[in-house]
Amino acid sequence: MGAPSNTVVHGQQTSDMSDDMPERTYDRSWEDIEAMLERALRKQNQWKDWFEACRDAGDRDGMKEAARNHKALEGVIKTLRWTLGEVGVDSPLS
Repeated sequence: MGAPSNTVVHGQQTSDMSDDMPERTYDRSWEDIEAMLERALRKQNQWKDWFEACRDAGDRDGMKEAARNHKALEGVIKTLRWTLGEVGVDSPLS
């Protein structure tokens, strides 16, 4: 492989984007990804239960934390479902 290429964009010299890419092993199996999806779904349900417990106790800070984590897991779950090619799942970026 040769030296990294440089490109000029809007008057600025930039190095090849591949220089900034992390090393990837691509060694996850479909079973690994499905197991991660199941874990994410269980964790999301735990945060939902925690939100409801906090609501019942009047713990607004706990409710915020639970809602934030529950929402974050929605993105994780959609990404894993998209990765697995689940029918009906659009791009996780939309």
